[in-house]
Amino acid sequence: MRKLGIIAIAVIVLSCNPNSKQVTETGELARQSDVKTDTLTKHLKPFKPELPTIGLLIFSGVLQGEVIATSDVFGKPNPNMEQLFNVVTIGETMAPITTEEGMHFVPDYTFENCPKLTALFVPSGYDMYAHVRNKELIEFIREKNKETDYVVSNCAGAQLIGESGIADGHKIVTYIGGGKQLQEDYPNLKVQDDSLVTFVEDGKFSSSNGNMTSYISALNLLEKMAGPGQREFVEEYLYIDRLKTWKKE
Repeated sequence: MRKLGIIAIAVIVLSCNPNSKQVTETGELARQSDVKTDTLTKHLKPFKPELPTIGLLIFSGVLQGEVIATSDVFGKPNPNMEQLFNVVTIGETMAPITTEEGMHFVPDYTFENCPKLTALFVPSGYDMYAHVRNKELIEFIREKNKETDYVVSNCAGAQLIGESGIADGHKIVTYIGGGKQLQEDYPNLKVQDDSLVTFVEDGKFSSSNGNMTSYISALNLLEKMAGPGQREFVEEYLYIDRLKTWKKE
């Protein structure tokens, strides 16, 4: 009898609440709406094993613009709004890293579980001393070079390439003013004059002065992998075409 009394009270409360049906219907409509128009996640790009994977190396003190530039370029869809690439970040561990600018990035993968990469982008930081001497980091670059079709360095990322030895005998450029020291430290590299050269490509290796010129190295590789039409589409998508003709009214 007590159970029946509780049930009866519940029925009375619900029947006396004029909004109960409306609340139920609203909740159901909201759930249906979420299924149809998931505005929070519909533009997120899942990892698709069948797509080329672009790996962005990150470490403490990394210049975040060099990471963002590459993700900007390769993270955009094609004109049909189709995903063309997986873009992932890789750190030595899964612990968040702090960029030079003070933001915190959480790696998608570590050196141990990183998926097969089509291209590896090696960025820089203002203080590369510890990173150049990080044996695990250098070995990761060496190992990934065996499977990748492309390796790109920006700014002082050229020091990591030099330390790894993977681009010996190839042309490379670093940040403006850093070429002389790079050549002294790694005489097997063909270091280009960074006062004149912004970007250079030699075989599977390419490099830039870094910072905003990281967009150049990313866009160049995008064109090689997806064609000039995709590069033009991404430049328009990012308003880069407007920067070329920018003027103040």
